[in-house]
Amino acid sequence: MALRSLLAKDWTVEVNTGTQAVPVWTPIKGLTKFAETIESETQDDSDFDSNGWGSDVVTQRKFKLECEGRRKRDTGSPTFVPDPGQEAVRQAGRVVGVEANIEVRWYRKDGSPDAYQGFAAVDYKGGGGETTDLEPFAFDLLGQGEPTEIENPAAA
Repeated sequence: MALRSLLAKDWTVEVNTGTQAVPVWTPIKGLTKFAETIESETQDDSDFDSNGWGSDVVTQRKFKLECEGRRKRDTGSPTFVPDPGQEAVRQAGRVVGVEANIEVRWYRKDGSPDAYQGFAAVDYKGGGGETTDLEPFAFDLLGQGEPTEIENPAAA
């Protein structure tokens, strides 16, 4: 059996535009980059009984989703109508406090078991660019607490 590589483009990110009681999972369209990072805080827990070998213990972890993309418009509309997922992130990224928090889930579109859900604060980077550029958008989702492993929605 031949092994096949997984592709970065196989990930999707969705934001809950409904409520916790009645979630509405809205995809964030136009993504060109997605990276999940888990940062670990460690402490040295070495002791005299380890024959000179050191030891570390993880005392805290945080997740972060780094995302970039292009803002696009519906070709049938004379005015710009933002993607609902992009707009939810942009709106949360322009306020402070708990209003900057969103519920998010991210998973592989191929149905593999890599699927997670959690809460995050939005650090929105904004748009702009040169006259010949497609308008970019970028944001980080800064994890709040432990993400939950979920059943992959694409597997259903």
